[in-house]
Amino acid sequence: MLRCVVSVFALLAMAFGTAQAQFAQRPERELPPGGIRSAQHDFRIVTVAEGLVNPWSMAWLPNGDLLVTEKAGSIRTIRNGTVSAPMANVPVVNSTGQGGLFDIVLHPDYDENGWVYISFAKPLNDQGVAATTVIRARIRDNALVDIEEIYEANAKVQSAGHYGARIAFDEDNYMFVASGERMAPTTGDLTQHPAQQTDNHSGAIVRLHDDGSVPDDNPFVGRAGYDPAVWSYGHRNPQGLVYDAETGNLWSTEHGPQGGDELNLIQPGLNYGWPVIGYGANYGSGTEIHTEGREKEGMQQPVAFWVPSIAPSGLMIYTGDQFPQWRGNLFAGGLSADHGRLSRITVNGTTVSGREPLLMKQYRIRDVRQGPDGFIYVATDHRFGQPTAIIRLEPIE
Repeated sequence: MLRCVVSVFALLAMAFGTAQAQFAQRPERELPPGGIRSAQHDFRIVTVAEGLVNPWSMAWLPNGDLLVTEKAGSIRTIRNGTVSAPMANVPVVNSTGQGGLFDIVLHPDYDENGWVYISFAKPLNDQGVAATTVIRARIRDNALVDIEEIYEANAKVQSAGHYGARIAFDEDNYMFVASGERMAPTTGDLTQHPAQQTDNHSGAIVRLHDDGSVPDDNPFVGRAGYDPAVWSYGHRNPQGLVYDAETGNLWSTEHGPQGGDELNLIQPGLNYGWPVIGYGANYGSGTEIHTEGREKEGMQQPVAFWVPSIAPSGLMIYTGDQFPQWRGNLFAGGLSADHGRLSRITVNGTTVSGREPLLMKQYRIRDVRQGPDGFIYVATDHRFGQPTAIIRLEPIE
């Protein structure tokens, strides 16, 4: 326990020291009105479009149009700042609580096949039972066509939250889908919690072919008591998922309960510990949840964690030219009203070497993506559904 406490303070000190050193290397200058100073790149905020209601995810078509999902069940297109009418043929979603329409991702070979992948909370009955589900479809005349349901999480419960639902593709076109533990109670024998069971998708990240079939080389294929789609398990509610083509690393951010949000390096067949170990606490009381404390043999430690919580959302890796000093950095969104921010995370291989908070408490951030122009786009959100904007970060030269 002491080693863990020391490690988090050391990490914070290292991140602070890195930021200070970077500031020292750059001469101070007067920023233009609205300019924001950061350790390596000063930037401004530009509004891309307004009037979105709980935007959840963003993706660009090859013609430059920006697709945006809205939680209640709409997909809209943004072109030159104008927001389209809702797209037709979007599936019905369960938008109760944290449910709704979630991620939207283009197939890596979109130019050849035209597939768009969309995750959502699929209602299974009128009692509120729903499952994280993925469809693929093509877009024609502001409508989804050729719709195929390719994945339904084996975690079907009456719960209003923790769907996970992020999608990421790797360089071989394997598709990873995050599935939350659907708010299963943390009582009794925690080693028997659904997220610790390997025969379901509760608190799991699955790996699939782009048509939803299970690859033969998944880690649990052919093993009794294991669902063959599972790639990793023991997660709580992964809300960020991104594949780094440069390194081959798959990264995820996930919500802890009261503190203890995590950045994890996802590797096949590993157990990430929820709820047996972790860095969070019971809501309200702050009492200990974890029966094994912070570490246990056979369970993975996070690469980094946040206390207090940032309530992680979208996650991206920057690879563009607009912010050259940020290439290879992770950017994690945050939803927490008290700690909302965009976190820039410097990664050295598989370890974190620095962290810098950006946009502290200015926005509630649901998603962050790199646009085809190399700018950083952020989908802002309002807890109670008031319209918000898509914004972007542009460097100040």
